[in-house]
Amino acid sequence: MSEHLADEARPAADRAVDPSRRERPYAPLRDYALIGDGHGAALVCRDGSIDWCCLGRFDAPPVMARLLDARRGGCFALAPAEPAHSTRCYLDDTAILVTRFATRSGEATVTDFMPMGCRPGAGLHEYTGVNAPGWIVRIVRGEAGAVRLRAAYRPIRGFTRAAAALQAHGGRVTGIGVPALHGEAPFTVAGEEATADFTVAAGETRCFILSPAPLGSLALGDTARRLLEITTAFWREWIAYCHYDGPHAAAVRRSAITLKLLIYAPSGAMVAAPTTSLPEAPGGSRNWDYRFCWVRDASFALYALAALGFVGEARRFVGFLKHSHLERGLHLMYGVEGETDLEEHDVAGFSGYRDSGPVRVGNAAHRQLQLDVYGELLDLALLYNQLGGSFDAVERQALSQIADRAAERWREPDNGIWEMRDERRHFVHSKIMCWTAVDRAIRLFGGKPAWVEARRSIAETVLRDGVDPHSGALIQAFGRPHADAALLVTPWLGFPLPQDTFRRTVKLALAELRDGDYLRRYVATDGLHGTEGAFLIGSFWLADALLYLDKPMEAAALLDSLVAKANDVGLFSEEIEPKSHAFLGNMPQALVHLALIHSALRQFIHQRQGRAALRGSHADRARRHIDAAAGLGAWLTDLKQSLRLGRVTPSQRSVLA
Repeated sequence: MSEHLADEARPAADRAVDPSRRERPYAPLRDYALIGDGHGAALVCRDGSIDWCCLGRFDAPPVMARLLDARRGGCFALAPAEPAHSTRCYLDDTAILVTRFATRSGEATVTDFMPMGCRPGAGLHEYTGVNAPGWIVRIVRGEAGAVRLRAAYRPIRGFTRAAAALQAHGGRVTGIGVPALHGEAPFTVAGEEATADFTVAAGETRCFILSPAPLGSLALGDTARRLLEITTAFWREWIAYCHYDGPHAAAVRRSAITLKLLIYAPSGAMVAAPTTSLPEAPGGSRNWDYRFCWVRDASFALYALAALGFVGEARRFVGFLKHSHLERGLHLMYGVEGETDLEEHDVAGFSGYRDSGPVRVGNAAHRQLQLDVYGELLDLALLYNQLGGSFDAVERQALSQIADRAAERWREPDNGIWEMRDERRHFVHSKIMCWTAVDRAIRLFGGKPAWVEARRSIAETVLRDGVDPHSGALIQAFGRPHADAALLVTPWLGFPLPQDTFRRTVKLALAELRDGDYLRRYVATDGLHGTEGAFLIGSFWLADALLYLDKPMEAAALLDSLVAKANDVGLFSEEIEPKSHAFLGNMPQALVHLALIHSALRQFIHQRQGRAALRGSHADRARRHIDAAAGLGAWLTDLKQSLRLGRVTPSQRSVLA
């Protein structure tokens, strides 16, 4: 397994595309880029192969899954038919991927995207809506010389053993239960795969469109180019509302686009990642399905987006929670349409990434007790309120009931933020988040005696039982004197933690969890076999902690180093192997990208307004940042002007929808 990690650590440009192997070895996770349409998503490898794709919904059965089984997982490869080297990038301020292949005979580019700003079922000249049609568009262009290419389409019908029977009619490939492929090249079928060989000279293009169902007569080239124009305009209009100009602005914008790609447009829910079962350690079994919406993750992410000026995403998520029957009880995670039955099961017949099974669908953590979710939701509610949102009587009652439950249940043990599949414990972070829940309820709705008493009691208990008498640091759980990366967020919640206690908490984390620039979540046993890599969000939290301790130079240096650890198109996975820097876990991971934004925002606030401006809640800092950057004011001014003139842009329409 070490040779795989060594390969991952090599610079991307050093790895050549070899088309001679039909069943190539698993590509390093660093080699993947994300495209999406606000409904589903796909991962495109740097060798031109789409190795993971779910259309229509992030959690839909995959139509390509070579990422999870090199032999039978299915893919849509499009690359030179001769050895080549590739480089790639996203088109500026978009989620449109451009890969450049260089061969002995010439150079060609492949542009990959899923249309945004388009309405399903509309004719070419009517693509003016805000929903995507669930297509994948691939445009090949000759840049120099002449390049021979091959398109190879091998779809699957979800996690089933039954192969898809394909039929080819010229440039069209169809099959029952799989998307239809349309291309400007004739295909032939052999077994489970359809292939087309063609050559592009400099200035020539060939277009391919994958759609859920066969299309009628359509000028593929004109359609593809028009969709490219519309999608480019959509992304650039959307990102234009980001007025951030602080540290690592390019990485912040890329992270914002990545988070937008993870939002399910029909409901406003954000998934933790678009993939399932990518292992947290090679050969291990810590493989989970992340294609669901965690209230915790989405709350963190929407704070980041709101602080950048994308207040519409925060509004949509509040609406999602309402439509997910918030008044009937809060769940810690949901399906993208608000489903709460997310039963977990192993998939038979799929080997897993690099034979690291099992492959799982669903997530058993949905049945856990995670008390921190109360605080995450009430913190989001306060943020939403301070950004100008309001709650009706039903919503106020639901939020008040959640605060009541936090006040009643904070003394109970739970599974904690890290979803440990072990006995429940009295996790200190969970207690602090219950404090956050009642504190935010008091700020929102007034000082209900039960909330005021709970806030006082929780703080006293944490500072008494949650601090190790020997190290003077916060500990993972009562009677469990270990470090926990989650405790590094404590000051950002406004919890009354003495500065010296937090300093010692950071010291304990560095001693137990640090490995170079990286930080592991914890070292204590958790009821699971095997190990895991360093959790990237913890590394960003460490940078934030250093900033809070008034060490801005150290914080900035660590953030610089972490941002540089992204792959060549600016994406992060969930975890990283500290020695080789190999990506581990599902990717791209919303938590990590939002942590990058949080860290950059905090350094921006520190530079503009000083250390005092870092205090308080997420809502307080978001308000300060928006005031400093004038992002919200500019957004509202632009929107009012557009409404007055009747010229609302597609991205503005998506916010108002």
